[in-house]
Amino acid sequence: MPDGREEDAPPRRRRTVALAALVVAIAILLGLGVWQVERRAWKLDLIARTDARLAAAPVAAPGPADWAGIGKADEYTRVTATGHFLSDRETPVLAVTVHGSGAWILTPLVTPEFTVLVNRGFVPPDRRDPATRTPPAGEVTVTGLLRVSEPGGGFLRSNDPGAGRWYSRDVAAIAAAQGLGEVAPYFIDADATPNPGGWPIGGLTVVTFRNAHLSYALTWFGLAAGLAVLAWRARRG
Repeated sequence: MPDGREEDAPPRRRRTVALAALVVAIAILLGLGVWQVERRAWKLDLIARTDARLAAAPVAAPGPADWAGIGKADEYTRVTATGHFLSDRETPVLAVTVHGSGAWILTPLVTPEFTVLVNRGFVPPDRRDPATRTPPAGEVTVTGLLRVSEPGGGFLRSNDPGAGRWYSRDVAAIAAAQGLGEVAPYFIDADATPNPGGWPIGGLTVVTFRNAHLSYALTWFGLAAGLAVLAWRARRG
């Protein structure tokens, strides 16, 4: 006659395996929740540092001696540079703004020490042709935000220098296409100082950081709590 304990062994093993799987799942969900809490702290620090740079007085645009160290940590620093524009070598780059779709106008600014691309601002399609705008003349001082290069192109679209189609502000590629030689590895988003004739419109940089890490953390912790309840009930059963 079979031993009742032997007949009960397979269900016990299945229950043990299920409980072990729940424990592993709970541990993973708790780890994901902690990771999101850490990401939230990092994002809040990033926002605070960016806000500080935006509120600070402008500094001189970094010259060649500082180019090797330029990176994401420098983005949105307020900078200023003085020189003259090479308006005949401007490059329109696809843009979508509060004013609709059109183009950013990137123009080389030649300073006494180096050349830097300046995003002078937005123009609608009917102002894309330089002949429809008043070119800047003489020496100018530009104040704006330091931005890192955007290599490659836009979403699902690659820059096509040969056809003059630009979907991102790729500093190196634009400089090569315009025959500018060595330029600063960043570009400057000009502020809202009016341009001659009103075009382009500067000062349209959008500085936002998505911060949904708290909701993600609560979701992972909530799922972990739900599984913990299931595990407790299964253990009692």
